[in-house]
Amino acid sequence: MHRKPESKGSAFDLIHVRVTSRRNCRGRLVGDGIDLAAAIGRSGLTAMKREGDGASPIGQFRIVGGYYRPDRFPARPVAGLPLRPLRPDDGWCDDPGNRNYNRPVRRPYPASHEAMWRDDGVYDIVLVLDVNLMPRVKGGGSAIFFHLTRPDFGPTAGCLAISRRDMLRLLPRLSTETVIAFGG
Repeated sequence: MHRKPESKGSAFDLIHVRVTSRRNCRGRLVGDGIDLAAAIGRSGLTAMKREGDGASPIGQFRIVGGYYRPDRFPARPVAGLPLRPLRPDDGWCDDPGNRNYNRPVRRPYPASHEAMWRDDGVYDIVLVLDVNLMPRVKGGGSAIFFHLTRPDFGPTAGCLAISRRDMLRLLPRLSTETVIAFGG
């Protein structure tokens, strides 16, 4: 069941990702009343996103929904958008030649895919960005998510990441109308 957020602020329409260090792939997530440390792709930002390039895509992308690890939270996190509990067999196809490219899949899966149930905690909360979803372009990038950072704020493989604490504070103000703007 989806719970309505108990927010002190209004929902976000637009949040900007500002790059602060290309070498370290760090940035800031800025919007109405927020300025949060963030990690981006190890290759910085790119206007020509390609599968496996390690870059975060330049552009504006809606949050279409998300997932959370139910074993890592005593209750479903309060969010202004739908969050589905992850299962240990959840995956995301990253094989450009597969019919399920850039789509959720069940593991084991015969084509290349990413495990969504991870030990490192970065997908304890993972939001799906509308990057190369409809229409899908083969090789145009897959699994571009907004998720939790590693403790050292190390770079992502092309995603956007913030701390668990910041994500939990931000979630009630996010919706499927929220747009994340990379590079502008």
